[in-house]
Parts: sequence; structure tokens; C-alpha cells
Amino acid sequence: MFSNYSTPGDSNLSDVDLLQIHELTHRSVKVSMIIVLGVMITVGNVAVLMVITSSVAGWSRNSRYFLLSLTAADSAFGLLVMPLNLYVSLLKDYTEGPDVLCHVVAFCNATVYSTCMYTLATISLERYIAVFYPLQYSSLMTRRRALLLIACAWCFPPFFLSPISIPGGIIEVHFSTASLVCNPSYDTNVGYSLSLTCVIFFPCSIIMTYANLRVWCAAKRQRLKLRKYDCARRSRQNVASRVLVPVMAAYYTCWTPCMAAMIYNAVSGSSIPEWVEFVVVWLPTSNGFLNCIFYFWINRSFRKKFRLVLQRLATAVCPKLSISLGFCDSSKTQFVSGVNNNNVHERSSSVSSTCTLLSLA
Repeated sequence: MFSNYSTPGDSNLSDVDLLQIHELTHRSVKVSMIIVLGVMITVGNVAVLMVITSSVAGWSRNSRYFLLSLTAADSAFGLLVMPLNLYVSLLKDYTEGPDVLCHVVAFCNATVYSTCMYTLATISLERYIAVFYPLQYSSLMTRRRALLLIACAWCFPPFFLSPISIPGGIIEVHFSTASLVCNPSYDTNVGYSLSLTCVIFFPCSIIMTYANLRVWCAAKRQRLKLRKYDCARRSRQNVASRVLVPVMAAYYTCWTPCMAAMIYNAVSGSSIPEWVEFVVVWLPTSNGFLNCIFYFWINRSFRKKFRLVLQRLATAVCPKLSISLGFCDSSKTQFVSGVNNNNVHERSSSVSSTCTLLSLA
């Protein structure tokens, strides 16, 4: 109504205001989604950490090392990646382009992402050795070698990605208002960008796919054999499919779009639509929450140990609340008994992945 009497300048100004309101609305929605995802990842991994710092039935010492490494990498999404990028997006003004902080944040982002992929690959490798070389497991996967694999998963990414942290180096970094992330401009150095995928994403994907596919086939063959000798096994769920298939589906769903967008940007020099970029950039962080479900909560021994830890915590913090919830004094006895049983299982089991595949129900 008022626009009929407005000048062309006023009309342009109103369009700018509408555009700014539109951008602020999108930004607030994105920030809210990032915060919710960060809280989910942090809470889930803190709960996991409470359990696996002690022994869990069927999990060997090496397995706990690898799973602790995975938990640490996933926790870094919620404790490092998200706060840093939210800080940059909310408190920094990027009208003049990137700066040293943006290079550091981009380096941290890429390092955490890469460490998570390497850690998932080492877990798949450990599972493969446990299933196909059970008698040689103790000699092949010693404590020293397990820790060495974990160290490589954490030390190689900073080495490969160090050029990203250097302003004015071999690759440029910019702050993306679409994804609210400091991103490398992959088209500024196509060779380096593609080499990262060849060193990080593709090797990890090949190791995970090959190892998990072989383990799934082995578990399927064993399940068919059990059916022949025990008719009751026919009603037993396919544990391998219930664990390995979701793990691989989540991995490729979360990581492939991000890598595809990275390759597309490097080769074409073009950017993708705003919300598509936001989703593909932040999608890998959701893998940090899904790992809590697929690697931990789906495991019956883990759930049982978590309930015992929760009972112990409730009894120590608020005895009256624990009594009202039914956590009577017998829970302490159950907890001690559970710990003792877990220790026995740990000493007698050196192939935790096999136990995970065959004893989940």
C-alpha cells in the first residue's frame, strides 16, 4: 500500500531489508540445528565414556582402546568443531574476507573429520583380524600395535592438513555464510584437494567396506550353519545385518555427500545451493551421534553396564531418588557382581568383535 508512494531508493532499501531478514531467519534456524546436534553428540558420547572407561563384558582391552579413540573423535565434533564455527559465525565480521582464525578453524574441522574416518577404519581392521585370525589375534594385534594404530589415526591428519592452517599458503580459506563454517576453497588448489580424498576418504572407505563385508559374509555363513543344527536358531535375528549394515549405511550417507561436494567444488570451482551446502557440510558430524547407537547402544552388554553405572551414580548422588526409582541396595551388589563378571569375560576374551557379532540379541 505504501509502496505506491515510495521512491525507487526506498523500494531498493526495503528489498535489502527483506533480504537481511531472510538471511537472519535462515541463520537462526541453522544455528539452532547446530546447537541441538552438538548437544546430542556431546551427551551421547559422555554416556558412552562413562561406560567404556571400565570393562564391558565381551570387550577386550584393545577394543576399549579403539572405542575410546572413536568416542574422543566423535566428542570433538560437539566440543571443538561446533563451538569454534559458531564463534566465528556469531562474533566475527567477515565482510573483509578470511583471516588467521578462519584458517585455524578450518584446519581443526578437517582434522577432526579425518581423524574420525581413520578411527572408523582402524576399528573395522581390528574386527577383521579378530574374526578371521582369532588364534593369531593376540600376536597380530598386540597392545603396542593397537596404540600405534590409534596414534596414526590421530597424527596423520594434522600432518596432511597442515597447509590449511597457513594463511597465504597453498590453499585459500573462506567463511561460508551458507554452511556457517570456515571452508577451504578447494578450487584454489585442485591437486592438493583431490590428493586429500585419495589419502583420507578413499583408503578409509575401502578398508571399512572390505573388512565389514567380509565379516558380514562370515557371520551369515555361521548363521546358516547354526540353522542346520538348531531349528530354534531360525527365529534368531541376523545380528550381523543389524550391526554392520547400519554402520556402513550411516558412514556412506554422512560422508559421501560431503566428499562429493568437495570434489565438485575443486573441479568446477562452483558452489552448491545454500541449504544443500549446509546439509552436506554438517552431515558428517551426525555420524558422531549415530556411532553411539551402532557401536554401543545396540550392544546388550553395553546397555546392561550403562544401567549399572546409572544405578551407582543415582545411589551416590541422591539415595532417596534411587530408592524411589527402585534402585535399592541390591543394585550395589549387582554392580560389583557385574564388574567382576566383566573382568572375567575380559580376561577370557581377546576377540571382542566376534563376541559383539555373535552375542548381540
